[in-house]
Amino acid sequence: MELQLILSRYCLRPVFLLALLTCLFTVGCSLGTSRVIVITATPPAQGAAPDTGSVPPDPNVVQAPQNSTTLPQFIPGNPTPDSPRRQTVSGDVQQHVVQPGDTLFGIASAYGLSLDTILASNELANPDVLEVGQVIQLPGLPSEETPDFKIIPDSRLVRAPGSSAFDVAGFIVQLPGYIRTATDEVGTNQADGTERKETLTAAQIVERVSLEYSVDPRVLLALLEFRAGWLSTAQVRPDLQTHPMISEEDSGNIDREGLYRQLAWTANQLNFGYYGWKTRGWVALEFERDERLLYNNGLNAGTVALQYFLSLNNDFTGWVRQVSSAGFFQVYYAYFGDPFANPVEPLVPSGLVQPPMTFPFSSGETWFFTGGAHGGWGSGSAWAAIDFAPPDVPQTGVACYTSQFWVTASASGLIARSGGGAVVLDLDGDGDETTGWTILYLHIASEGRVTEGTTVQVGDRIGRASCEGGFSTATHMHIARRYNGEWIPASCDECAPGDERPQMNLSGWEVVGYRDQEYQGYMEKDGERRLAEQGRNSTENRVSW
Repeated sequence: MELQLILSRYCLRPVFLLALLTCLFTVGCSLGTSRVIVITATPPAQGAAPDTGSVPPDPNVVQAPQNSTTLPQFIPGNPTPDSPRRQTVSGDVQQHVVQPGDTLFGIASAYGLSLDTILASNELANPDVLEVGQVIQLPGLPSEETPDFKIIPDSRLVRAPGSSAFDVAGFIVQLPGYIRTATDEVGTNQADGTERKETLTAAQIVERVSLEYSVDPRVLLALLEFRAGWLSTAQVRPDLQTHPMISEEDSGNIDREGLYRQLAWTANQLNFGYYGWKTRGWVALEFERDERLLYNNGLNAGTVALQYFLSLNNDFTGWVRQVSSAGFFQVYYAYFGDPFANPVEPLVPSGLVQPPMTFPFSSGETWFFTGGAHGGWGSGSAWAAIDFAPPDVPQTGVACYTSQFWVTASASGLIARSGGGAVVLDLDGDGDETTGWTILYLHIASEGRVTEGTTVQVGDRIGRASCEGGFSTATHMHIARRYNGEWIPASCDECAPGDERPQMNLSGWEVVGYRDQEYQGYMEKDGERRLAEQGRNSTENRVSW
């Protein structure tokens, strides 16, 4: 009776108790610790319900790792099969010949290597300088693959169709955990570059991070429970109150204290895995102790994102359990049900075409193309954005100011969101930024900014460029595209074969990026080019229409 009252009071699924016990006694996630655990249970049949009478493995038993083919394949639903991905590199690759645009970090990422591994295999006079044609020695690609268990579909990792219907605040208020009372002081850049701080509730922070990074809020909530027990435990350790997702020690010299910074880091890392695999050619995963695996050829990007995230600051054997059906999946399933129930697949259809878009400023004006393809929000997202600086010259020594020139609508649609320096233009007009094509404008000053719910036509005023919102050290305007919530690369040079995305095209000028070089590249039209360059002193980055 008491059990039923608890479940009824907090609107929890009975399987939640099993997931919590599994989390506590096998992975140690509620305590923020890592244990060496290997799965020894017989894999349940596909489509079977959770075994609520099973006993969790003894956390003190340490056994040798098993081959990935013996991992549990518990799938309550029926994930849509993904076509085997055509690998762009073969297992016997021992060298990489440097191509234009290559960086050491990009090479390492493509082959699933750390920079330390690359440096240890090569005698490089200056790792920051590579020459086209230079040969980089590589250890051979691993033969073993990551588990083929699908944790989550793409449309439940990305803030995709259906995500906006989830009531974050309504869900949190029903929970018994620390998350109900948690708050954090969060800063927002203002137009002049100063920061305004305000105290936000956990619900507000989860929603904000979800919107900014375009990551589904349910994934963030489930990870908070999986890592630190925030949803189920009222009294969590002090260190897990300030660092629930990544410890202060693992954060290095970067300040990640507080829920907002912790979730922003989490969302960014999830995006690194998702878009690294989907648009940057990532093929392998490496652990701190040199264990390396190829990403399984039949996985989807959402699962790869979680496999990558859970590998961070983790040992191999602990990770094996966490990416199985007995790991993170159980916690997600306990709170939110089967993630594969009614997924949107494919999230981005093959052959997607960008609708006509103009430059985001008035015809006849000359702006400056100051940033080539880079992160739509954070460095982990697809390189969906480019930057433009307005024509007015700032006063000497003043980098952040509100421009007198207007940012304009690149297409017709409805303003789905306006605030915090961001404006989201919804091209299908339904007011839901998780469906269809949307355009994000960032660093738009609050003064004169278009209001949410306004219908605009091509060329209508959106607002004026500044330093407001996100991160900016000088006045400019940042523009990025999404489709069904997924960031669409401005230049798709590294998109997986068969999964290409349309290049960003503004007034007939197509964006071309350099592989692994953020903020670089050019725009091209009828044989003419405009280079992405900082400043206003070059004629090569001036654009107009």
